Amino acid sequence: MDVCNINDIKALLGRHGFHFSKSMGQNFLIESWVPEDIAAASGAKSDCCALEIGPGIGPLTRQLSDRAGKVVAVELDRSLLPILSETLDGRNNVEIVPGDIMKLDIPALVAEKFDGLTPIACANLPYNITSPVLTALIEAKCFAAITVMIQREVALRICAAPGSSDYGAFSVFCQYHTAPELLFDVPNTCFLPAPKVTSSVIRLNPRPKPTEVGDEDFFFRVVRAAFAQRRKTLHNSLSAALGQPFSRDMVADAIAACGLRPDVRGERLGIPEFAALAKELAKAFG
Repeated sequence: MDVCNINDIKALLGRHGFHFSKSMGQNFLIESWVPEDIAAASGAKSDCCALEIGPGIGPLTRQLSDRAGKVVAVELDRSLLPILSETLDGRNNVEIVPGDIMKLDIPALVAEKFDGLTPIACANLPYNITSPVLTALIEAKCFAAITVMIQREVALRICAAPGSSDYGAFSVFCQYHTAPELLFDVPNTCFLPAPKVTSSVIRLNPRPKPTEVGDEDFFFRVVRAAFAQRRKTLHNSLSAALGQPFSRDMVADAIAACGLRPDVRGERLGIPEFAALAKELAKAFG
């Protein structure tokens, strides 16, 4: 069976009485080069265990199974489990875990299921859970690489440079913890049903040591505040979002101490500038 052949897919789904769920963001691949290239980009090899999220009917799972020592695939839709039993039959290095990835303890899952192999993550993520899943995978701090296919708009945001319209708080978060690479685009014609947007494959390579920022929680609080009202100046945005005890004068002094223009906007700051600003604000408060 070719799990990327549209006729085989329709016959498979018909046999199992499967219906697409819009709420789960289900779009199945119908071009075999896509899962093959994603799996190749993931760096999966025999000493790795790949965590896949939302295997669908298994095209990427099969490609990962051919490369990795083991694949652990988490699937929320239980109606897909009998289909996966058919499409993954005989692949003894694949384990399907029924469940919601957002409700699972990812480091505990890795410790339990990965058998001492190097953990990587690789998935075709539903658009509606892209940011929270990526956040969870990054914060798990246990993957050698995270390779995902996501909406191109989000991929550009993750990889955006300071000063660009795509750059925002999520860009800073991803770039603080990882070095993102935009690998290739996937047209909407490669899916059944076809989504309205183009997808992109990105790889997030964890940084050995994130930039020194002092209090990490406060650093990200400052970053989120800076983008809370991105059309406003950094001074106005921080003053409004941080609130007491950070007065407008305190915010202005911290901005000046970092050598930044008083009318600068948050989107102009890179991670080093945000780190310096957070330290100045913390120093003024402390």
